[in-house]
Amino acid sequence: MFDVGFWELSIIALVALIVIGPERLPKVARTVGHWLGRGRRFVANVKADIDQEIKAEELKEILDKQAKMANPVHEILEETKQDLNQFKQRTESQIEAARDEMDSTQAPQNKKPNQAE
Repeated sequence: MFDVGFWELSIIALVALIVIGPERLPKVARTVGHWLGRGRRFVANVKADIDQEIKAEELKEILDKQAKMANPVHEILEETKQDLNQFKQRTESQIEAARDEMDSTQAPQNKKPNQAE
């Protein structure tokens, strides 16, 4: 941000020492540090709030996209369920037909042969 080196800081400290005085300099430095800390926390909170709002907007956009896509997916699921039910019904009717056929072919074989009288 600022390109402040060692010599610039030492000149600022020397001017502050002359203007403020050696007795009040520690208290002023502490107060300045306190206010700098509060300012940094405020800036960090603002950044966090902005990031949270951006994420909320992105989430809204994603949910909107999913809501638009949900109808075709729902329709596909319904069609698949209907096809599965039709397949089930056809399979069950074929199984029943096969059982009936087996019963009709096995019936004559299960008869006992006529015994000679």
